[in-house]
Amino acid sequence: MGSTIGILLFIGIIILFLFIFTVKQQTAIVIERFGKFHSIRNPGLQFKIPIVDRIAGKMSLKIQQLDVVVETKTKDDVFVRLKVSVQYQVIKNQVYDAFYKLDNPYTQITSFVFDVVRAEVPKLRLDDVFEKKDDIAVAVKSELQEAMNSYGYEIVKTLVTDIDPDEQVKHAMNRINAAEREKLAAQYEGDAARILIVEKARAEAESKRLQGQGIADQRREIAKGLLESVDVLNGAGITSQEASALIVVTQHYDTLQAIGEKSGSKLVLLPNSPTAASEMLNTMVTSFTAAHELNEHQITKEDNPAQRKSKPNQGDSFTFPEHP
Repeated sequence: MGSTIGILLFIGIIILFLFIFTVKQQTAIVIERFGKFHSIRNPGLQFKIPIVDRIAGKMSLKIQQLDVVVETKTKDDVFVRLKVSVQYQVIKNQVYDAFYKLDNPYTQITSFVFDVVRAEVPKLRLDDVFEKKDDIAVAVKSELQEAMNSYGYEIVKTLVTDIDPDEQVKHAMNRINAAEREKLAAQYEGDAARILIVEKARAEAESKRLQGQGIADQRREIAKGLLESVDVLNGAGITSQEASALIVVTQHYDTLQAIGEKSGSKLVLLPNSPTAASEMLNTMVTSFTAAHELNEHQITKEDNPAQRKSKPNQGDSFTFPEHP
């Protein structure tokens, strides 16, 4: 008796498993009864009649992706391969259409992608293909959405994920890009060199200006010093002519000393004999004295009306008094 109960219990469990089944999340089950569509079962615990009902198929409601590689030619006769990624999913309330109307959705989607890409890319040049890949993706999605909706599929997104021209074309594009960058680098280097030359010229001009200003200040101070020296010598009873000559001779010796301090100097100051300083002093004193007497004579002549009337003509000459 116990074994009979055990057998019946075992048979009951088997029948129970034949009656019930579960459907996973994001999945739809198609049930057929005697070979004819009966119902769509959603996720959860479901029941069916053994032998009478059967599971005809499962449809995933998740978003799926299909990658399609299309080779075509651009407007400028460059062969290029495009990788188009199509993201799609079964519309939840159109599981019947997705299951019964379309046998192979992958082949259908691939065909439409080929058709659209080979219609759009030949209108564009190679550079435009890279720039307008989003427009190509939009065209593919629009065409697919219109065609696949009637089959129970929704096109979520289309992406042009890769554009691969011929290998030689890529090398040529890289060379063009490198040449453009070298040209740009040369322009920048030229601009930098020009700016450097301009700034160097400005610096030299400023240096010369400051140098000239320094020389002018130096000579101004020298003149002030010479004036003070003449005043001191005048106070000691030395005339201005003699003081000037003495200062010039002193500067002459200072110049000789400065030249002698530089090793390897090839500058020769003429005259440079031992008696040159004495001769220079006498000559300068004589010249200053003669110039002074000439000025006094000219002033006296201009102040005397009688002498002014008997002004010498242009050809007349003056006789300088001899220096004692």
